[in-house]
Amino acid sequence: MTTSNSLSDSWAAEPLGRVAAPLREQVTASLRQAILDFTLQPGQRLVERELIERLAVSRTTIREAIRELSAEGLVTVVPQKGAIVTAPSLDDATDLYEVRASLESLVVQRFVERATDEQVERLGQAVDYLESVTTATTSIREVLRAKDRFYVVLIEGARSAALQQLLESIQARVQVLRATSMSERGRPLEVVRELRGIVEAVARRDIERASALCAAHIRAASVTALAHLRAEQQG
Repeated sequence: MTTSNSLSDSWAAEPLGRVAAPLREQVTASLRQAILDFTLQPGQRLVERELIERLAVSRTTIREAIRELSAEGLVTVVPQKGAIVTAPSLDDATDLYEVRASLESLVVQRFVERATDEQVERLGQAVDYLESVTTATTSIREVLRAKDRFYVVLIEGARSAALQQLLESIQARVQVLRATSMSERGRPLEVVRELRGIVEAVARRDIERASALCAAHIRAASVTALAHLRAEQQG
């Protein structure tokens, strides 16, 4: 990805309106979404002056938002240089994928234990929708949004606020790596097949099989993403 150093070149954000949510939350949410959508790309500098002008908010509000996003792992504050959109190192990415494999396997276990039959059916429908999107578009943003429907149902059925918070944090931190993996030729349809296998095991209420297939799915995704990151860092 080619990263522009200027926010004006990459992010067509409008000044924020004064609505019910506190202004800091609005700024944080706006920046977070721009990062997750790749409007603001890994390694891009977040210049305070530009953010203040673009969003029409105070320096204090910008700094509070940056602090919160830094705690989430989406922004890295570099001494003497300021804030940049986090670009995970190879070691960090490797660890994040291992954590994600374990965490998502646990979420699947809880789903099998707690989900209703209707939620199991909706999980299958989410995979159907993902397949329809992957055959209709090459937009990785659209494919990732479609896959996120699967996770929405999964988390709902798992009924665990703690697991939801942890999973959303990990998903956000590996978003750029997810995009890299899904960009690999043929990978989106492989993902559909892998998720169908998970759903079939879930429908049989086979916790061990569903959990193992989930871990295998995450590790398959990591192969492409980590290979790409390794090549970038060596290059």
